[in-house]
Amino acid sequence: MRTLSALLLVIGFVFSNCSAKAADTEEDIRDLLANQTDAWNRGDLQAFIKPYAEDCIFIGKQVVKGRGKVLERYKNTYPTPAAMGKLFFRNMEVRELSERIAFVTGEWRLERPVSAGGTVGGIFSLVLKDFDDEWRIVLDHTSRQQPDSPAPN
Repeated sequence: MRTLSALLLVIGFVFSNCSAKAADTEEDIRDLLANQTDAWNRGDLQAFIKPYAEDCIFIGKQVVKGRGKVLERYKNTYPTPAAMGKLFFRNMEVRELSERIAFVTGEWRLERPVSAGGTVGGIFSLVLKDFDDEWRIVLDHTSRQQPDSPAPN
């Protein structure tokens, strides 16, 4: 009976550690994305791009490889604070695929004046990898959705 009790205690400990690790992973990734949003909203593209891995891949209208090229793409696409607007993420879901790989899906929205291109948004999916206890974005697939059409009369 003691052996069974000890075994159940060990199993409970292992499962509680797994769920605690998953919760820590989700919190770490949500913090990373909140910091990214803050950096964007300050107009700091260097800080925004920091969580990307050196050899990351960005998929949007084209495929861009490498953190430096992704930064260059952002600078060209959003050359001014007005063009950058204010970034919001919502409906994010974080899934841990393994101990060192996670997947995030969500929606993004840039609120900006009409003169700077107007408000835009879309969806994204990210694959992140844990490099020595530091999560990095290895794949970013971001799509822009067309603005909603006016409602019919």
